[in-house]
Amino acid sequence: MSEPADPSRPAGGPGTLNVKIEDDELKGRYANLLRITHTREEFILDFINLVPPQGIVTARLVTSPGHLKRIIRALEANLRRYEDAFGTVLEAPDPGADRVH
Repeated sequence: MSEPADPSRPAGGPGTLNVKIEDDELKGRYANLLRITHTREEFILDFINLVPPQGIVTARLVTSPGHLKRIIRALEANLRRYEDAFGTVLEAPDPGADRVH
């Protein structure tokens, strides 16, 4: 017979994190452009859905420089694992490169 779950400890044992996600967040947000700005204390990442002639910010992430470094490291590790499983990902071309001035 198993013991009742302890609500003060995350399910799944050490190293797991119990996270609740609202239905509205679960569907995600589409972005095809990222604008990054920063102050001394924060990095601001605006994820944008650009459909000319206008774009709309679909999500904004504000984080500290130290946490941004951890995010970058986690993204790099996950991209490596993805490429190991599915092959090399080619970088998307700069959307501004096709524009005629």
